[in-house]
Formats: sequence, structure tokens, C-alpha cells
Amino acid sequence: MKAPIVTLNSNVDARDLIIARPAAGLSLQGRIQVPGDKSISHRALMLGSIARGETRISGLLLGEDPRSTANCFRALGAEISPLNTEKVQVVGIGLGECSEPTDVLDCGNSGTTMRLMLGILASHPGRFFTVTGDKSLRARPMSRVVQPLGQMGAQVWGRKQASLAPLAIQGTQLQPIHYHSPVASAQVKSCILLAGLMTAGETTVTEPALSRDHSERMLQAFGASVSIDPETNSVTVTGPAQLQGQSVIVPGDISSAAFWLVAGAIVPGSELIIENVGVNPTRTGVLEALEMMGADITQENQRVVAGEPVADLRVKSGPLQGWEIAGPIIPRLIDEIPILAVAAVFAEGKTIIKDAAELRVKESDRIAVMARQLNRLGARVTELPDGLEIIGGTPLTGTDVQSESDHRIAMSLAIAALNATGTTTISGASAAAISYPDFTATLQQVLCI
Repeated sequence: MKAPIVTLNSNVDARDLIIARPAAGLSLQGRIQVPGDKSISHRALMLGSIARGETRISGLLLGEDPRSTANCFRALGAEISPLNTEKVQVVGIGLGECSEPTDVLDCGNSGTTMRLMLGILASHPGRFFTVTGDKSLRARPMSRVVQPLGQMGAQVWGRKQASLAPLAIQGTQLQPIHYHSPVASAQVKSCILLAGLMTAGETTVTEPALSRDHSERMLQAFGASVSIDPETNSVTVTGPAQLQGQSVIVPGDISSAAFWLVAGAIVPGSELIIENVGVNPTRTGVLEALEMMGADITQENQRVVAGEPVADLRVKSGPLQGWEIAGPIIPRLIDEIPILAVAAVFAEGKTIIKDAAELRVKESDRIAVMARQLNRLGARVTELPDGLEIIGGTPLTGTDVQSESDHRIAMSLAIAALNATGTTTISGASAAAISYPDFTATLQQVLCI
């Protein structure tokens, strides 16, 4: 039967996503695949660019963020074929061989590109680099990587004591350090480990909690000497290293799958299978949180692909209960908190999300934005200093909401709108292209009445 109206209005600059929900009978059905993992896509392009020989990448995410990474490393001398999902070829330049670019390196909206690349650039003695990004990225804190790089001897200049881009980097010979990070951040950890690749001796990062480990896995696959101490949440890389090009298969991004997991759980009568999703244990906090809330999710066809655990995820609709999401699980689901907040709106009782102050320095202040936009729909959401308090069970009513230029906000609001009566218009929905260019098409694919 005909699906409900889900359209893009391209007559405005920001492009609106319009969702008109029918009175009853809406469900989501089918098998889908989500885009390649954004974190792994970035790292495959970067390590392939600084390795010797050829790297072949399949399943690469075609979002705007990986395109920014590819463009930056092309400017640094790597040969990278046009991006596609089938096969991307990268001919690397080797460690320490990045060319001094003739222009500013533009990271677009990608914090991962900028923060990880700073570790690589800082370890190139005698070469000068300048990095910038869009308005959002120029407002995001860079001191969390600039400070430890400074302890290694890096020379970085920029606005507000080099805490904000644009940043200028004078490459130098770095010294190894043992850095005790005040936050569990894969970007901070990865930046320091990448800087340590060209640093003689052992460079170690210790975190307060476990963050995603894609960098460690991929560095080992490319030939770096990496040791991991899970008891202390410490990772050590020994330099100078030699990296050799590899074949990389990028699994589906669990952060993208999370939107369909929540949609399948909250829309009555739904059943979805999301195929080929990466289920790296440092990323499966969202599965654990949804299961604690009572979601009916099963992992099928479990396997290991190119060193990363992968599974098909089946979700069926059913009642959810409010829960407290806090503590060590937060770094393993930090990017999924906006869509978990949507799940909480449709759960019975109270959900509290805390220890997530990191959300305030993402593409937007995701704590403030989610509270503001969900409340516009009629939800009962209270902003906390480090999270959200959500009283579930209040019916939502369609209205005009804003993505505030944040891709995860745009998609989270679209899923919330599926259970709101009337019509919801999401301004700036094109932000979804940062990580999920085909989000609207997939939404059309699975909707039925």
C-alpha cells in the first residue's frame, strides 16, 4: 500500500524533511543495509595514506566527513581514487613523507579529520601546515589534542591559545609521553597514537574508561607495534613504526543502525533486519542500553570481517521502560545518545542520561538541542548539566523543528516524527549527508501502512 508522505522540500536553502504520519497503521518492515562505519572509514583513508604501498578499501562511507579526510590527504601527497562503496585505492606516501601543502587543509565539518590529522602533521619536522573547517568545526574545542601534543613538543598556534581552528602547525621531532587523558575519547587517543608512530620509544595513552578501539585494531593490521592493557585502559604504540598498505572491509556503522533499531522498537507492528553491522564491543553500548530498556533485539549471522566483529541485527517493536544510562557505558554510546533520547520519549517512566557532558562539544550542543527540539514536539525533557531527564509516555504532535545543522539531530527528529500525530517539518535535514546520505531514501523504503 502507499507509504505515508516523506518528502524533501528543496525549495529552501537548508532543505526540509517533511513527515506526515497517518492516523494509524504505520509500521516499518524489511531488510536494510546502513552506510559504512564513519570511524573506520576515516582511519582506513588516513592509515592508507601514510603507509607504504597500496591500500584497498571496500564499503567506505560516502558521507561528507570521509570526503574531507580524502581531500586533505590528497593535498598531503597521497593518491586516492574517487570514493565509492565498491573499491577505493589509496597509494600511500609513507610515514613522515607528507608534503607541505600549497593551501589550507579544509576539514569541513569533521572533527575526526582535524583531531587525528593534527597528530600526523605535528610529527613532520620542518614542514608547515594550516588546518580549518566550517563554522561548526571552528567552534569545537581542539585543546584536548593540542595540549598533549604540546607535551610531546609539538608547535601549534591558533585562536584562544590554540584551542580553536584555524590552527597552524610547525612540524617537529616529538618525544614520547604517557598521557593520562581526563576524558575517554577515541579522537584524543588516536591523535596521540598517530603522533607516536614517528616518535622514538613508547607513547602511551591511559583513559578513565574504555573508548572505541578502531585505531588500535587498524594500526596493528597495518604493521604498527601496539600493546593494550585492558585492566588500566591503556594503549601503547612503539615508534618509529613502518606501515604497509592493506585491504580493509568497512562494516556498516552501528551509529547509523541505531536510528533503525529505535524506529523498529517504538513504531508498533515493526520488524527490521539491519545487515552487516559492526558490533565491535567498544561500540555496542547502544545495544546494551536498548536491551536494558526492554527492546527486542537479536544478533544473527555473527562473524569477523577484516578483524572487526559483524552481525545482522533484528529488531521488533515492543514496550520500552525508562532506565538510567550513565557511567562507563557512556563512551561506548556517546554518538547514539540523541536517538536514545527519542527511545526514552516513548518508554514508560523516567529515563536519566548523565555523565555525557561531551555531548555539549559535538557538531552542536546535543544536550541543549535535543531538549529544545523534542519539547517542541510535546515531549517532557529536562536539560541536565551532563545529560537529560526524560519522562516518557507523552504523545507527540507534529510541528516545525530544526536540525541545527547536526546530522544526528536531524535523523533522530525524523524517527521521533514517525510516532507524532500530524505533520512534522525538519529544517536543515540535509545535514544527514554528513554520515548518512541515503537516510531519507531508506526511510521511504521501510515505511508501510
